[in-house]
Amino acid sequence: MTAQPDAFHGYVAVQRRGLIALPADLRERLHLDEPGVQLEVTERPDGVVELRPTVPVPADQAWYWTQRWQAREHEVDDHVSAGRVAVHDSGEDFLAHVDELSE
Repeated sequence: MTAQPDAFHGYVAVQRRGLIALPADLRERLHLDEPGVQLEVTERPDGVVELRPTVPVPADQAWYWTQRWQAREHEVDDHVSAGRVAVHDSGEDFLAHVDELSE
């Protein structure tokens, strides 16, 4: 596996309380300077410590990020991109359209 041209490689110090400071350009490029971002930490059997950027999802919104829901979101995006959509000016127009589809 080859590294990205702008991928960071270097050393960071571990401070007394276990704190590390990531270089500013790395934080900016990976959006680690945004509110709520966390790093997932995985210790591998070979001694490597992996850090993965992640944004925690509130429990009441976890359904949106399920594989099934995301697949359905992509289907909708495909329909919109292909112009297979209908715009209605009122709720009555929408309901009439739904009735037509179910006939």
